[in-house]
Amino acid sequence: MQTSFSLAQLADPDIAESERILRACVHCGFCTATCPTYVLLGDELDSPRGRIYLIKDMLEHERPATAEVVKHIDRCLSCLACMTTCPSGVHYMHLVDHARVHIEDTYRRPLLDRLLRTVVATVLPNPWLFRTSLRLSRLAKPLVPLLKTIGLDRLAAMLDLAPTTLPASPDQRGKVFPAQGRRHGRVALLDGCANPVLAPSINASAIRLLNRHGIEVVIAPGEGCCGALVHHMGRDKTALRQARNNIDAWTREIERDGLDAILITTSGCGTTVKDYGFMFRSDPAYADKAARISALANDIAEYVVQLPLAASPAARLRVAYHAPCSLQHGQKAAREPKTLLARAGFDVKDVPEGHLCCGSAGTYNMLQPEIARRLAIRKAANIERVKPDVVATSNLGCMVQIARATTIPMVHVVELMDWATGGPRPDSLKGVNFETMSANVHERVM
Repeated sequence: MQTSFSLAQLADPDIAESERILRACVHCGFCTATCPTYVLLGDELDSPRGRIYLIKDMLEHERPATAEVVKHIDRCLSCLACMTTCPSGVHYMHLVDHARVHIEDTYRRPLLDRLLRTVVATVLPNPWLFRTSLRLSRLAKPLVPLLKTIGLDRLAAMLDLAPTTLPASPDQRGKVFPAQGRRHGRVALLDGCANPVLAPSINASAIRLLNRHGIEVVIAPGEGCCGALVHHMGRDKTALRQARNNIDAWTREIERDGLDAILITTSGCGTTVKDYGFMFRSDPAYADKAARISALANDIAEYVVQLPLAASPAARLRVAYHAPCSLQHGQKAAREPKTLLARAGFDVKDVPEGHLCCGSAGTYNMLQPEIARRLAIRKAANIERVKPDVVATSNLGCMVQIARATTIPMVHVVELMDWATGGPRPDSLKGVNFETMSANVHERVM
């Protein structure tokens, strides 16, 4: 793609990077076939190619974002399926992230939109505020039908997503979980913001699994939200502040007792942590430290697949593996979870249209609820086509989203692997008759 940025504009490293990305695009349109919003809506401006034209025009002419541009950029899930499809290597993620920052800096959203986004950006990254807001939301849940009737769909979606009960979530930050027997490695595990509130069982499973195989686990003192949530809302200053906090926390741990890896059980967070090196490339105080952290970052499956696991299936289950967009497109690491599950003796099945997003996409199912709802229904229908006993995935957001559209139990990959190597049965599978399920799977396989 031809561009016409001035030399003065290209002196800005963000503009220079976006110009490089734009020049890589050859207008081929392959990306439209795998873009969820284009597949659903059929609007060229709701495809990566269309958005690239909008972003180019906005940045090249230094124009403030318009309502039309904002509408189409906001509809982008940042699922990055386009990056997997693109034959020219267009790094759409960095381009759309730049566009979101420009929108945040130059566009004044309507009052209700500003309020909702501020609430989301303030509450979700803070576990105490998040837990408190979820408890209070129970009182407002009966208002969901009324809110939908009067057009407050996004507020209704936020309340609808809130669980009716919350698990106990002990504070594990700063704790060290020693390896069982001889220690073969030492890792940090990201506790983050949403996981400890909504599903502390995921990291508990990861810790047991790692400890059982000789890996010491530390939750670094002072770590918190990775910054992904606000980063994808264009709130760059806040995202960088949160990222610096984690870089400092993990750097202290590296310098204290060393780390072999930094493990992440929420793939959306993993994609951002692996991108810290890029995010801080122009920061002389943090560039080297950020690159070091990114190099150590691994999805939990990427690390565990290298361990000599003593696994035997607790039940012969047919498992549909849903590859989160952030893992398969953002990190190119969809193979490792399936390899682990197969090694543990599970009957692993791919989901049709597996490249299409489920509609969770961080805060997307709150801010774009109708598109998210349609994607969840489509994803659930595709999952049900393979008739699984359970759905496994690698991202909490996907688990919450898909569970709204199907009755098939949802688990994290690490919960199944913990169970298969001697840990407890995952909470979502308690009370399920596995003998009957195993017989049904055998009949279908035969």
